[in-house]
Amino acid sequence: MEPVTNITLLFVDDEPLILRSLKRALQNEPYTVFTAQSGEEGLALLEQHPIDVVVSDKMMPNMSGIEFLAQVAERFPDTIRMMLTAFTEVEDLIDAINQGKVWGYMQKPFDMSNIKLTLEQAIQTKMLVAERNMLRASLQRYRSSIRSQFYRFVGDSIAMQMVYKAIEKAGPSQANVFITGPSGTGKELAADAIHRASTRKDKPLVCINCAAIPSELMESEIFGHIKGAFSGAVTNRDGAATQADGGTLFLDEIGEMDMNLQAKILRFVQSGTFQKVGSGKEEKVDVRFICATNREPHQAIADQRLREDLFYRLNVIAIDLPALHERDHDALQIAQHFLSKFSELENKVFVGFSPAAEQLILNYDWPGNVRQLENLVHSCVVMSDGPLITEDTLQMQLKLKPSDAQALLNGQFGGSTPIQSRAPQQSVSVQENGYASPQQTADIPSENQICSLAEVERIAIEKAIAACDDNVVKAASLLEVSPSTLYRKIQQWGDKNTGA
Repeated sequence: MEPVTNITLLFVDDEPLILRSLKRALQNEPYTVFTAQSGEEGLALLEQHPIDVVVSDKMMPNMSGIEFLAQVAERFPDTIRMMLTAFTEVEDLIDAINQGKVWGYMQKPFDMSNIKLTLEQAIQTKMLVAERNMLRASLQRYRSSIRSQFYRFVGDSIAMQMVYKAIEKAGPSQANVFITGPSGTGKELAADAIHRASTRKDKPLVCINCAAIPSELMESEIFGHIKGAFSGAVTNRDGAATQADGGTLFLDEIGEMDMNLQAKILRFVQSGTFQKVGSGKEEKVDVRFICATNREPHQAIADQRLREDLFYRLNVIAIDLPALHERDHDALQIAQHFLSKFSELENKVFVGFSPAAEQLILNYDWPGNVRQLENLVHSCVVMSDGPLITEDTLQMQLKLKPSDAQALLNGQFGGSTPIQSRAPQQSVSVQENGYASPQQTADIPSENQICSLAEVERIAIEKAIAACDDNVVKAASLLEVSPSTLYRKIQQWGDKNTGA
């Protein structure tokens, strides 16, 4: 036990000899010692000086020690309160201790070595309690900073907290953004959030799905055309570039765009100018570009589906959206969100999912990600009467075999492979722009994809605490570190989040 220093003590006793003995015995200790011969005098000293520990005799005239310490407890609750008492009087202190008026006691006749040890133990206890309370408050502040909703996103997983932070940083800038992630993970939601977080939010966000428009019409959709430019062009028409002037142009699934048109898009990105189809006149607009693809960009470049020079023009800020099965318990939160939405839409009453249905949602792979989950919940609401969505309804709508459904409920898929082993392990990498995103550990990162050890450490700690249901001591044991180490780091993160 480390010695305590800079501690202020107050001894209260109606016998001056005892007070002098105590003060003399502690004169070489790292304490500042005050004495008082009555409870009234002791209260006056407490008003004038910050006192850490009060030690009072029990039997005193006018105001007894218990009465005095009761007032100290009420008026100075952070002060440690100890009683000097004879051995035969110990039982009288039980009620006072149980009521929180007294922390402990010292017996008369006293031994100075025991008094010193008792004082140090009491002070250490106070310090530990104060530190625990402070760290609990820091943990609560840190937990409260975690968002379960962000613009139109739902989910509080660590993976999504990183996405939210990246969007917050990217939004106010003028830099182009390239969003990657599997189909159905919410790339258009991310584009919408970036636009709404930007200085362009009062101007249009124009979205073009490059996979949904025939290639022969794509150039006209983006740049517009003049009358007579092609068969069917009976009037002049503005394209998405003109409509997005001052705002944001979102090109979804850009890897599906014709390579020749990608060359024109590259020039547009570089110069801000373009020509409508059939026109020789250049027009200039102020547009911020957000692009997205469900393909791995470098593989798309190798497959000649995406121009490398266009990719690097657009990939100033990179944001990678994780698959739903990589988002911890987000699937259940999202399912509940959609259940409320579609219950109201279909004028039905649903209160939630059965426990087995919740387990199935958490263990299912969701190859179609959030879009698949949304459609599933909608169909369950339509095809069920409520008030609960059951595992049988989910099994039927997912067209699962009974054996596969049971395997999912047992934490397995196909009756053999555990769910946890199916989910690709994640690491955190930093794109060339400096923003973090989940990546598969099977990919060997380049130098500019390696994130700081501090960020890796924080993610590991957060996952451990979440896995232990916020039990920091248990998480520390699993991480093989001291709980105080985790508390200190949590406090540091909480201070950063609150701007301290």
